[in-house]
Amino acid sequence: METLFGIDYPTWWFLVVGGLFSGYAILDGFDFGAGAWHMMFRKDASRKTALKAIDPTWHGNEVWLVIGGGTLFAGFPIFYGTLFSAMNTPFMLFLFFIIMRGVSIKFRNMEEMAWWTKMWDWTYSISSIVLAILLGVVMGNILRGLPLDSHYEYTGNALLDFLNPFSILVGVMTLALFMMHGAIYLLLKTEGKLYERLQGFLKRGMLFFVITYVITTAYGLLYVEHLIDVFLENKVLFVIPFLVVLSIANVPRLASKKKFGWAFVFTSLTIALLLAIVAFELYPRLLLSSGDISNSITIYNSAASLKTLKIMMGFVAVGGPLVLTYSYLVYRTFWGKVKSDQEGY
Repeated sequence: METLFGIDYPTWWFLVVGGLFSGYAILDGFDFGAGAWHMMFRKDASRKTALKAIDPTWHGNEVWLVIGGGTLFAGFPIFYGTLFSAMNTPFMLFLFFIIMRGVSIKFRNMEEMAWWTKMWDWTYSISSIVLAILLGVVMGNILRGLPLDSHYEYTGNALLDFLNPFSILVGVMTLALFMMHGAIYLLLKTEGKLYERLQGFLKRGMLFFVITYVITTAYGLLYVEHLIDVFLENKVLFVIPFLVVLSIANVPRLASKKKFGWAFVFTSLTIALLLAIVAFELYPRLLLSSGDISNSITIYNSAASLKTLKIMMGFVAVGGPLVLTYSYLVYRTFWGKVKSDQEGY
């Protein structure tokens, strides 16, 4: 098989897809987290300020999801087809709630009636919570494995299989992680009484995440046996879970010193490291068959043609820096605190 810098093209594409979804989880993760806290703000002015903090960037954050989905389809079409067939219910729910979330952000301030703003506030908050949980549920099912036949087709119950204890735990843990991440982002963007109140929210968010992380990890190690196999085979990989623990521990340490910029870096790093663990547990598989393991979908039996991968790598080489530059410019433009007493940013 042809290689690029000593790495075969399916592996390169695996890294590209992983990088894009990691970027999406970090960027839209704090949006979902901010939304999850939304109805805990008592005053309408606080909710308006919290929405203004994410309004200039949430559209751009979702670009990473669109590109990630496109690269997944282009590079691993068999995996794409099987996953979306098997997880049709959570993906349709995800599509519905991501539409409702965008609608609620735009419609919320179009009228001044109290019932109108409250309705869209609830829609925005519930959508954010459900979206975070659904992302975790899908990831939990990918890690756990799904029943596949020799043609890599899903043979289970598409309506019910995604609801299992492990995937639900991963979903709740994902929500907790995003809530911690989102609280820190809002602390970077707000001031005054809302800023003070958010510090209390962050403490709850950190405790919520640590508890769910410990429970999910313990359950996974006890009841999903293959999760630790790759680490037992290559013990040097245990450095990644160790780094996750260090990264998590740094968040409350930095938050106590009100170094929220650095705390945000470490919540972002925690997300990236957790996804790195997922990547190492899966590679070279993309979707484990929970029945006959030989039916598992890998980066090799599901990859597009070598010519397609080469062409698409060219698009990545050009488009990747453009997306990164665009994201940087947007965040650089809207850097700083949100002024709650001003109509604009």
